[in-house]
Amino acid sequence: MAWNRRAGRGRISVLLMVLSLIILVGSGGCGDSDGDKAAQGGQGKGPGAGTHAKGQRPAQPAIPVAVTRVVSGSISSYYRATATLEAEKVAQILARVTGVVEEILVEEGDDVAAGDPLLKVDNDEYRYRLEQAASTTANLRSRYERMEKMMKEELATEEEFQSVRSELASAEANEGLARLALSHTTVTAPFSGRVTGRLVDVGQNLTMGDAVMIMADFNPLLARVHVPSREFRKLQADQPVNLVLDSTGTPLAGHIKLISPVIDPTSGTIKLTIEVPEYPDGTRPGDFAQVQIVTEKRDQILLVPRIAVLTDKGESVVYTVVPGEETESEPAAERRIVEVGFTDDDRAQILSGLSLDETVVVKGQRSLKNGSPLKILEDDSEAGR
Repeated sequence: MAWNRRAGRGRISVLLMVLSLIILVGSGGCGDSDGDKAAQGGQGKGPGAGTHAKGQRPAQPAIPVAVTRVVSGSISSYYRATATLEAEKVAQILARVTGVVEEILVEEGDDVAAGDPLLKVDNDEYRYRLEQAASTTANLRSRYERMEKMMKEELATEEEFQSVRSELASAEANEGLARLALSHTTVTAPFSGRVTGRLVDVGQNLTMGDAVMIMADFNPLLARVHVPSREFRKLQADQPVNLVLDSTGTPLAGHIKLISPVIDPTSGTIKLTIEVPEYPDGTRPGDFAQVQIVTEKRDQILLVPRIAVLTDKGESVVYTVVPGEETESEPAAERRIVEVGFTDDDRAQILSGLSLDETVVVKGQRSLKNGSPLKILEDDSEAGR
């Protein structure tokens, strides 16, 4: 039994020694690892390598933009409307005699001058009437001449002479009417223009007053628009007007020809008649045109490109170019609230918020915020002057 107890104590001693060795080895390994890390840290690129110093943020990359300068110039406000182009004169040509259409001399689309024949009506009956009236007139003229000689010789009374003279005057009038009726058998153009409609055919029987042709004068063309009465005092006769054809986008130049002297009580508008003296071939009555009339012009005001102005939370905003915080040569963006006046297709009037010759961003501004660094790729300030 004593031997067994000694053997057991021996085993316990061995186990304790093994555990002590394991603990020592583990402690040495941990110490070596910390030392290695410290050595590795000492071999870095310097203090703070791979991290930013406390309180500093990474540098923001510069945003590429295009810029221009605020300039002084003129701008106008406009009234815009859509109008239909119309011929200055449009007329239905009516038959002035009764008869059968014998010949048609023009067709739709033909240009004619005032007095040119358009069609002919069979005129045999009217020629015979004229010959009959002319014969009656000739007989009465001879009788009148004889009566005049007899009066000088006191062979006829004053009453007989006046009766013959009255009959001659009536016969001459009838001859004139017959000649006029015969002339109306040839229908002529009342003004220079273009035939826009033929309403009869050869062989058709006409009565007086029937429409036979439609004509229009295309030179000039007219456009009629109705503008609010509040603009009345700003408009003048002969004032230039810009138009653009809807069908082709062609710009046209016109002027105000007439201003109505009355206000339409139902709409509160005034009718303007705009004359367009010149237009490209192929432009016709019925074409639509966008009309732009200057209602007010402002001179010597601050202007920027319209694309420079952004709307942000209900405010009009532009970004100007200012020196950066780090160096004077580094440009940065400054958000500026502005008040905008008149605008046109390309420019905007600045009432407040900018000064003459300040530089504003015109491209790339939607990516900016206040203080953003800038890389200026394009400056069209000189071109805009």
